[in-house]
Amino acid sequence: MMLLSSIIKQFKHTLINQHSARLLPSHYKALESLGSCRTRQSPLMQAGCDECDHQLYIPHSCGHRNCPHCQSHESQQWLERQLEKRVAAEYFMITFTLPAQFRSLAWHHQREVYDLMIQCAWETLKTFCENDRALRGCAGAIAVLHTHARNLDFHPHIHFVIPAAAVDKQNRWRVKDCEGKRTYLFCHKALAKVFRAKLLGAFKDAGLTLPRQYPKAWVVNCKSVGTGAPALVYLGRYLYRGVIQEKDIIACQDGKVTYRWVDSDSGEFKYKTVEGAEFLWKLLCHVLPRRFRRARNFGFLHPNSKTLMKWVRWALPFNSKKFKAPERPPIKCPCCGASMVFVRFKIHPADYRRQLALV
Repeated sequence: MMLLSSIIKQFKHTLINQHSARLLPSHYKALESLGSCRTRQSPLMQAGCDECDHQLYIPHSCGHRNCPHCQSHESQQWLERQLEKRVAAEYFMITFTLPAQFRSLAWHHQREVYDLMIQCAWETLKTFCENDRALRGCAGAIAVLHTHARNLDFHPHIHFVIPAAAVDKQNRWRVKDCEGKRTYLFCHKALAKVFRAKLLGAFKDAGLTLPRQYPKAWVVNCKSVGTGAPALVYLGRYLYRGVIQEKDIIACQDGKVTYRWVDSDSGEFKYKTVEGAEFLWKLLCHVLPRRFRRARNFGFLHPNSKTLMKWVRWALPFNSKKFKAPERPPIKCPCCGASMVFVRFKIHPADYRRQLALV
C-alpha cells in the first residue's frame, strides 16, 4: 500500500512549480498536514504506563479533514447521530448535480457557489414538500456536499437524504405512502427545473457571471434508500477522510501514480495512471474553503428541532438496530500489556531527539 505522505514528499515541489498560480493557502495547508501526518516530522504524544513506568512516544495525526488516516472516529460519531434521528418513513436520496459548464465558476467562487447550491436545493425540496398533497408541511433532510466523481474529477453535487414525512402547520405528523409498483417521492424532472431556476436566479443576485451556454435540462436523481442507513453510511465514508483511500493507490513509479475506483455501472474496478503532480492536484481540487460546512441538517432534522424530534420518536417509535460508534482502542504497554495514559501532547520532534541525546 502506497502512503500518501510519501507521494506528497516526492511530487510536492513539482506540483508547486506547475500549479503555483492556482494554489490557495488552504492547499498549502493541506499539503503540509497530509505530508507530515504520523511521520518523523509530526509532533509527538507521550504515553505513560502506571504499572511499569514505561514511556512511549507516538506521532500525532494531522487531523485534517482530507487525510485518509484521520478522523475515522469523528466520522463514526456523525453517522451515529444521523442514524439516531431516523423516523418511521421511507427514505430517499436525492442528488442535485451542477452542470459541467458551471464547474469553472464553482472553482473560482467555491464558498459562494457551494453555499448557494445547498440552499437552493433545500428550498426546492422544501417547496415540493409544502405543495405535496400527502405531506403539506415542513420536511427534514440531511445534506452532504461532494465535489468529486469516483475517478477524482471535479464534479460538484449535493446528496440529500430525506424521509417521506413532514410536520404540517398544526404540528401534525404526515407520512407519504411510497409503496406500490415503484417507490416514488417527487418527479426528478420537476425537481431539476425548479432547482435550475432557483440556482440561476441566486447566481445572478450574487453578481456571478454565468457561462455563455449551459443546458436547459439539468440532472437530479431521486431513488429510494429504505430506512436511510445505507445512504448515510455511504455519505459518512467521504465526510472526513478525503476522497481516496490509500489502499486504492496502486503504484507510484517512473514519476506516475496509478489509482483505482469502483465503476458505478458495472461494479468493477477501473484504473487510471497520471503524473504524480497531477494526482496531487486532483486531490487538492476537493479541499474545501476554510471552515466550510460540508454536511448540514434542515427542517425537523435541524439541531434546533430537538424537542420536536423527541416528540416524534415518542409518538412514532422507530425500531431499528442500534448503531454505536466504536470507542477509541486504548494504547497497550509493550512491556506489561496494561493500558497507557497520555501525559504530554504536541512535543516537537527536535525536542524529542534532543532528549534522547541526553540520555
